[in-house]
Amino acid sequence: MTRPSQPPSSVFWRSEGARADVPKVLAVEFIRRMRGASQPCLLRGADGAYYVVKFLNNPQHPRILANEMFAARLANLIKLPVPQPAFIEIPEELVRGNPQMVIETGRSLEPSRAGLAFGSRFPGEPGSTLAIDFLPDRLLGRVTRLGPTFLGAYIFDKWTCNCNGRQVLFTRPAHQESGAYCFNDGEWDFPDSPIRSIYPRRLVYESVRGLESFEPFLSRIENLASRVIEDASVDIPQAWCGEDPSRIRWLVERLVERRRRLRQMIVDAKNSDLRPFPNWE
Repeated sequence: MTRPSQPPSSVFWRSEGARADVPKVLAVEFIRRMRGASQPCLLRGADGAYYVVKFLNNPQHPRILANEMFAARLANLIKLPVPQPAFIEIPEELVRGNPQMVIETGRSLEPSRAGLAFGSRFPGEPGSTLAIDFLPDRLLGRVTRLGPTFLGAYIFDKWTCNCNGRQVLFTRPAHQESGAYCFNDGEWDFPDSPIRSIYPRRLVYESVRGLESFEPFLSRIENLASRVIEDASVDIPQAWCGEDPSRIRWLVERLVERRRRLRQMIVDAKNSDLRPFPNWE
């Protein structure tokens, strides 16, 4: 594992206009590759924290980085538990010194892109923190605040049109969400469906009795000011936004409009053939 020889005296820094809630951190150590279609790596930052890092040349789409940053900021606004996002600066020498920092596409390999990447803070110390993405029902039911968190995630996924199964990381003592597939992955559109965004384990929805069960997350989204939603898109690098960076403004406009449709989206899901809410009469 190779580290840059001279970390900067300050591990956090901001460009002009950057949001204060998202740090920019220098990556100093490669830990290991992580699972996932975007082929992320676990890196240590100069701040001593660990981050799951996604690179600009990931095999899914550059917009995955923008999705993660935008979605994490929006989730924080409604107090949904998500990992702390960060801009991660990847030095060329770190990539050169770690042959595992590569992107695999078919039979070809290319180094992970140096420069600015997206980082999601890892919950604790690797090797000493239990982090898993599946629990059997007998353990799932014992997760703290299971219902409220999953109902908040469901509302959030409906709002942002998460087009993949809900990704959840269970850790001790908390569990956290990911937003890579919001806005339909790299497509940046909203192909709605009544059964989209439903978590496959119905156990998490047993507490639902009506629209009031989705509070306070439902009202928090409905009451978000347009300016606040727009602010969550500020300072996302244009390189992360694909071939049409201006489309992020379109996303903001759609999110503002979709706030008022969330209640009907939930009712449509409730009345679908899937019947995801077994105790909602």
